[in-house]
Amino acid sequence: MYVIGRNPVLEILKTDKEIEKILVAKGQLKGSINKIIAMAKDKNIVVQHVDKKKLDQVSQGGSHQGVVALISEYKYSTVDDILNKARKLEEPPFLLILDGIEDPYNLGSIVRTAECSGVHGIIIPKRRSAHVTETVYKSSAGAVEYMLIAKVNNLSNTIDKLKEEGLWIYGAHMEGRDKYFDVDLTGPMALVIGSEGKGISRLVKEKCDFLLNIPMVGKISSLNASNAASILMYEVVRQKYEKER
Repeated sequence: MYVIGRNPVLEILKTDKEIEKILVAKGQLKGSINKIIAMAKDKNIVVQHVDKKKLDQVSQGGSHQGVVALISEYKYSTVDDILNKARKLEEPPFLLILDGIEDPYNLGSIVRTAECSGVHGIIIPKRRSAHVTETVYKSSAGAVEYMLIAKVNNLSNTIDKLKEEGLWIYGAHMEGRDKYFDVDLTGPMALVIGSEGKGISRLVKEKCDFLLNIPMVGKISSLNASNAASILMYEVVRQKYEKER
């Protein structure tokens, strides 16, 4: 798998991720490229200087900014891994469940916000969902490497397991009865975000303890999934800090 772009490659270099080699466009020896080369040499990672056409080819039209890293495939976690992470941190579990997010740019954007807002892990279905690709790495600005992501066969069954673990399930739905800022979001919980077109699937919606709506006052009737997810994640952050005051 290739990771493209300066910031994503820098973030990968800060982790223990296995990097096979880094490709740098000939003549690209300015700014953060020099930092990338220095970090790679410190970690004994091979750096190859290649023609820009080579980078254009491997990045398939993506904005590589003169640098590409070849890495091992992303290693998915389990739901138990995510719950154990929260336990080790002695924090109430804070999870995201993505139901039908098929756009890799949206997935990457959600991962980036999730990492910044303290989400312990993300759950996605094995089918009808974007998975971790080069595009997700790029659009998450490298946050994928810091986020536990679990792929599951059945979201409904997974929600049942989370409820047994004491989590409350909150679904984002424009027809929900509760305004998102009127609901206590400070305990163990999972936020469910559906696709832009279809929203949360019927079976998953029925499993939610609360359906939260984000008030819309403009002429557009709905938000992009990553925007909606960001609003809800940072409402959780806001309430957490309010509670700690």
